Amino acid sequence: MPAERPREHAPPVAAARRRRLRADRARQLADLLRHQVLTGGFPGGVLPLEDALGQDYGASRNTVRQALDLLRSERLVERQPGVGTVVVAEKYPHGLDRLMGLAETLHEHGRVTNEVRTVGPVPAPACVADRLGVPARTDVLYVERLRRLGGLPLSLDLTYLPMDIGADLIGADLENTDVFRLIEKITGQPLGTAEITLEAVNADAHSAAVLQAPRGAAVLMLERLTHLCDGRPVDLEFIRFRGDRITMSGQSRRTA
Repeated sequence: MPAERPREHAPPVAAARRRRLRADRARQLADLLRHQVLTGGFPGGVLPLEDALGQDYGASRNTVRQALDLLRSERLVERQPGVGTVVVAEKYPHGLDRLMGLAETLHEHGRVTNEVRTVGPVPAPACVADRLGVPARTDVLYVERLRRLGGLPLSLDLTYLPMDIGADLIGADLENTDVFRLIEKITGQPLGTAEITLEAVNADAHSAAVLQAPRGAAVLMLERLTHLCDGRPVDLEFIRFRGDRITMSGQSRRTA
């Protein structure tokens, strides 16, 4: 019986597997370096030389270069002649374990400004009415704001509120005050809990233009339904964050 001929595609498959493994290692290293970049782990914002990174993380020079290319594509670092690889983008931390407005959350990083693009009553779509506990098609207050930090667009906030609260918001200083603070002032109650959903979505043409982001770029979508301390739902928000300018974090506990 003649010997079986080797498969002609074996070398290309092996080469593809090696490339895939290198890409996996580069991605893993990029994840480790990204954490250091975002948490100020590199003094002066300058990353160590490629050889030093390779020694520190047990990676080859090619893997280090591919990992740095990934971070450059995310606009977190860039290569500067005579200096090396430096951090060029700052992401602001947004905690998920405390119920606070954006200005409260980011007060340490600068002043959050609000451009009120739309404010007024609209008939409540059925899904909004159901979540706010009001009859369908009754008026709710709709507010759309572009929020900036350091002059740069950070988020586009779309908010629905029951009109017994929203009516007092129409003439309020929405440009300089978080809605959360105004709700507590109007109702005389503190806020209690919020239901949160976080996902990545592609920016539509309108959102991309307002946030000055590439059309179709991934943005972080935070959907939040906030309740007063007595359990009443009072604020339904759809917030699109520029993913290259913010990180979400929280603390979880495992319970029996």
